[in-house]
Amino acid sequence: MSDFEDKVREALAQPQNQGEMSDADSVGTVGSPDCGDMLRMWLKFTEKDGKRVIDRASFQSFGCQTAVAVASMATELLKGKTPEEAAQLSADQLTGDLGPLPPMKIHCGQLVEGALRDALGQAPEKTTAPTTAPTLSSQLQAPKGKVRIVPLDE
Repeated sequence: MSDFEDKVREALAQPQNQGEMSDADSVGTVGSPDCGDMLRMWLKFTEKDGKRVIDRASFQSFGCQTAVAVASMATELLKGKTPEEAAQLSADQLTGDLGPLPPMKIHCGQLVEGALRDALGQAPEKTTAPTTAPTLSSQLQAPKGKVRIVPLDE
């Protein structure tokens, strides 16, 4: 078992800051059509030394174990940061003690970064061209010519 897998298991055994925050000041949501994951992040701010800083952050994830582990690490890293400092954090930095993500899990860090940016009022960067091949689900749902509705006898 790799060191990365050990760290993910450890983070999943006791995820930090998981769940809704009813008194949040802002909420960000992002989803990935490529993998079906969705992540929501709540932020609560406070004043410290005359600056607005993140007091608490929490998350909910409908996704893989790595997305949960990264979100758990990120919500801990965000505490005490100003919105400007938080906005400067990259997906790689948000992984915290997990370290670099394997290539097939990079989207998990990007998911967390996207939810954070949305909560901070920054629209996630959009690309004009798809970065990956279409998914099977999207191909099956794509309209193919005329649709014919056939009533079924009960």
